[in-house]
Amino acid sequence: MFERDDAGVSESFDLDSLTVGDRLRLFNFTQRDDPLAYLWVLRAMNVLRAVHQLQVHPDDVANTLNELAAAHDEVPAAADLNLRGMLDNLSSDNEQVLYRVEDPLRCGNLAAYRNRQSVYQFTEIGYRVYCAVEEVIGSRVQDANLSRLVFADILADFKALASANHEGDQDEVYRKLARLDNVLEDMTQRAARFYLTLNDVARTTDVSPETFLRYKHALLAHMSEFTAELERYAPRLAEAVNEVEDSGVETLLERAAAVDERPMMRPAARLEDWRRRWMGLRQWFLAVSPGETKAAQLQGATRTAISGVIGLLRQVTESRRGGVSRTTQLRHLAAWAAAAPDEQAANALVSAAFDLRSVRHLSGAHDDEDQISPRATWWDAPGVEISVSLFRHGKRPAPGGPQPVRTRRGAHARLREQQLADRAAEREAATDLLDHGPHDRVLNEAETRAVLKLLTRALQARTVVAGRLRSGIGSSDVLTLRLVPNERGSRLRTETGTLRLPGFALEIKPHGAMRRRRTEKP
Repeated sequence: MFERDDAGVSESFDLDSLTVGDRLRLFNFTQRDDPLAYLWVLRAMNVLRAVHQLQVHPDDVANTLNELAAAHDEVPAAADLNLRGMLDNLSSDNEQVLYRVEDPLRCGNLAAYRNRQSVYQFTEIGYRVYCAVEEVIGSRVQDANLSRLVFADILADFKALASANHEGDQDEVYRKLARLDNVLEDMTQRAARFYLTLNDVARTTDVSPETFLRYKHALLAHMSEFTAELERYAPRLAEAVNEVEDSGVETLLERAAAVDERPMMRPAARLEDWRRRWMGLRQWFLAVSPGETKAAQLQGATRTAISGVIGLLRQVTESRRGGVSRTTQLRHLAAWAAAAPDEQAANALVSAAFDLRSVRHLSGAHDDEDQISPRATWWDAPGVEISVSLFRHGKRPAPGGPQPVRTRRGAHARLREQQLADRAAEREAATDLLDHGPHDRVLNEAETRAVLKLLTRALQARTVVAGRLRSGIGSSDVLTLRLVPNERGSRLRTETGTLRLPGFALEIKPHGAMRRRRTEKP
């Protein structure tokens, strides 16, 4: 069962790992040496619980097992079991399916008092574990079904809910709203189990086609009647939901929360819980956002299942018409492959049976190779166009006649102007660095870009002598940047932050012709 906090939000998945581990250990009895014996012991305790005998003694369990053995042949004999040890195992700290208490009232003398007289009872979570195991064991394929007769009751409950809200009958509002929530939840679980069972039947048809052919007509009729009934009632149910909303949804929810008898939830939490339930009911027949309702999705799933069953029926019929099923064919093929004289013959046989041929690999270069990283995998890299002749015949298409050369002088001129402007900006920034130096001031964006560019060149050209990094030089046609080892290091302040160079001092000097030009300048 889901636990809810004060806001009405399910928190069953918010348990810590320790709690989850403790609850999983409650199922340890299913992995013991004789899990069926433990299951029958718990069944005996459940029989005693049904007659309101909550605390039981091992002798009571033994008597109940003997009564069950009269009706079921597979019940183990109580005399062959160590009931006290099994009950102690179920009540140990690792499992805690049962709760053990000492009962001194059963001691008639001092010797009996000295011996341990224990009684056992189900813990709350342990009883739920037992019920869960019984539900899994007792589930059958024949139980899966779609309930088509429930739509009339749902429509009547919606109309009664609107009338009760108009009349202000809080008790009737609570009863009808709770009934609608339970009915639709049951229909959802039924549909989920039905479609899962149908998938299991489809997977096991090759093994037991007789079972499928025996019930095919009933299965198709059941799904067809359900989808027809749902299609007939869907507009009427949507209209009934609108009538309930016209009567006042907030008033409806407040009345249901006021009558709610869960004392361990605060009023605000109960109201939020009923609001969540109403939104779930509304989504069945009215779309909250553009899209299909849950009823329409269920109808579409049913139609898809009908198509799948018809296709499966055609497959089974064709296989039976030939006298050999798919399973038999695969078994014969496996026997032939195993009896092949060598591995090459076996591979040739399987390749011919499954039409396995060598893969033809096609490849091509992207139009702009610089846009694709050389480290990109085949899965991540974008695809390239492959010609039809290469794909079908393995020959690349003819190049064809030469195409006229496109000069695009205007685009080239604009690119040239942009390059000249960028170059002038770089030279201006480099000149400012020479005039004012890089230290004791804040470098602007252009100066920072120039320093980083030269710094990258200097780091790439740095040399290591005797295991120590000596220096690095990065230059342009305007200035030269030199990294000189220095214990104090240096730092540069920029508009976006401070650049620190630990262990190096940064020196900037004019480069080549620029130095001579500055010397000759009067």
